Amino acid sequence: MYNTVEFKPMVKGALMVINQETPNGKIKITIDAIATVAAETALGCYGVVGLTHKESGHEIDLLEKEDYAKGVFVRNTSNGYVVDIYIILAYGVKITEIAAEVQKRVKYVLEKTFDIRFYATNVYVHGIKLM
Repeated sequence: MYNTVEFKPMVKGALMVINQETPNGKIKITIDAIATVAAETALGCYGVVGLTHKESGHEIDLLEKEDYAKGVFVRNTSNGYVVDIYIILAYGVKITEIAAEVQKRVKYVLEKTFDIRFYATNVYVHGIKLM
């Protein structure tokens, strides 16, 4: 199901790359690619209005489509890859249910898309927006 290959992240300037070797050749996956897939998946969940920066202040600052990857952070820990997603929800939805659904769906889509195990998917609700 999953490759048994050890992933070795390399940092080239500010770009982190995950190298994977398969019987057919090499695959390089950028962290930006993972962040973009995670952002699009989160936005497809019911109740999610948008993404925001990690350090947005008291004002809700929705990211534009071209900046969605700025609302998702991917890092490699000793246990595996961890994804942090910063979202804004619609007013009136059950926060815990939506956050749990985002968590499940993002992890599933990332693992199926990239064939990499993700240790954790952390969802941070930064605000509620009245629609």
